[in-house]
Amino acid sequence: MAPNKLNSSSGNSSVPCSQSENGFISSFSLFPEKAVQELLQSPAQGSDDHLIEFSEALRTVAKALRRVAEGKASAQAEAAEWKRKFELERARILQFDPTEKSSLENQADLDDVRTNNPAKHPPLSKKANERFERCCSSNGICSHEVLRDGKSDSDSKMVRKASFKLSWHCKGEQSDQHKHDVVSFEKGNITTAERSSKQISLKWESSPQTVLILTKPNSASVQILCAEMIRWLRQQKKLNVYVEPRVRVDLLTESSYFNFVETWKDDKEVMVLHTKVDLVITLGGDGTVLWAASMFKGPVPPIVPFSLGSLGFMTPFYSEHYKECLDSILKGPISIALRHRLQCHVIRDAAKNEYEAEEPILVLNEVTIDRGISSFLTNLECYCDNSFVTCVQGDGLILSTTSGSTAYSLAAGGSMVHPQVPGILFTPICPHSLSFRPLILPEHVTLRVQVPFNSRSPAWASFDGKDRKQLAPGDALVCSMAPWPVPTACLVDSTNDFLRSIHEGLHWNLRKTQSFDGPRES
Repeated sequence: MAPNKLNSSSGNSSVPCSQSENGFISSFSLFPEKAVQELLQSPAQGSDDHLIEFSEALRTVAKALRRVAEGKASAQAEAAEWKRKFELERARILQFDPTEKSSLENQADLDDVRTNNPAKHPPLSKKANERFERCCSSNGICSHEVLRDGKSDSDSKMVRKASFKLSWHCKGEQSDQHKHDVVSFEKGNITTAERSSKQISLKWESSPQTVLILTKPNSASVQILCAEMIRWLRQQKKLNVYVEPRVRVDLLTESSYFNFVETWKDDKEVMVLHTKVDLVITLGGDGTVLWAASMFKGPVPPIVPFSLGSLGFMTPFYSEHYKECLDSILKGPISIALRHRLQCHVIRDAAKNEYEAEEPILVLNEVTIDRGISSFLTNLECYCDNSFVTCVQGDGLILSTTSGSTAYSLAAGGSMVHPQVPGILFTPICPHSLSFRPLILPEHVTLRVQVPFNSRSPAWASFDGKDRKQLAPGDALVCSMAPWPVPTACLVDSTNDFLRSIHEGLHWNLRKTQSFDGPRES
């Protein structure tokens, strides 16, 4: 909703807003109009320096009062818009979960109890207390146990230690946040059951039967390697092979031997491809891995990426030794890295609720919101789990995965992060403020980036460098961690591969060794 235009008073054209519209009396009413006009015109008739200075001061005051009136009208319009959104959200909650109505009604009572205001509301009933205890035991922190040491009751001293229970918070079935049992509790001590970033090993319970080979297009060397690899997989390993439709056409043009190679016809078959394929082999660079990940909108089979590109942050295997590598991988076990993806939704201003969003888009590297061809700075309001983060003014914003930390985010000043660290990188692009530094947020948060209604121009969002969408004022982009990571095979392990990639790809911290024959300490 755009701010209301200021209506000038019919009786006085110099008054910027009426009393009934903005709720205050304009300061211009303190000066009669004729007196102000005479004072403003008097410098033209005389040459008194004091009158000239006084008239200039009046003009400055008039401009300041106009700006105040316009700012208040704009603030009232923005407040009305937020009130409308709050009412829509409240109506949606009541529609989907009628039990929330009682919770909303009791919220004021709980607030008064917390603020020690028992006079306004009586103590909670026994039934309410029981409901509160059940809520704590299922989704909160409780303190209700008395712990004893191992001695007898007569000799032992009572040890009163606050006992509690921890549980993962989940917003419901439609939420992308899932429970993970990684926290244990014993006698008031919190320990993690396992390291979420430890090395992961994959062991085949049955031998793989089908592989999918994805190749970099327009490369003769890749096409030759693909044909050679398919022959070896078929003759030596007796595997079924899937390729892209264009690749199958090229193979059949070369020889009719490749009639056994399978492919798909439409998007419906691509949606169920993960149920047929045991392993994915990519021949190309990091872009080919991104393409392989984008094909699977849900679970992703393990990916074996061979390096045939330029940098190779995600392609640790060398194509010259593909037989030895694939033979070891097909036997197992293998070390894999779970690369997290972001799930992005574009919610238009015309949507009635957050569920009326466009088709979700999964990204392995990053989603970028920029100003496009506009000459104006971007104006983006950012929220983290409905808490206001900041307003981005600059060239744009990057929301990146840890796998994408060595891509666009790194070029914009973000940090390099191990790909198995579960988190979301919040990196501004050329911010207008020097104190705007990048952030690394935990994996469970939901980020919302909205173009405000007073933005001078729309913004543009791109997902892994493609699928560019325009975000008009009022539109929002919602990002959260997707529940389906991309498992990629490791040459050694995830840490060794990551460090080798930044050393070889970026020449990280490469410098000449300091000479030892310099000055010495006495």
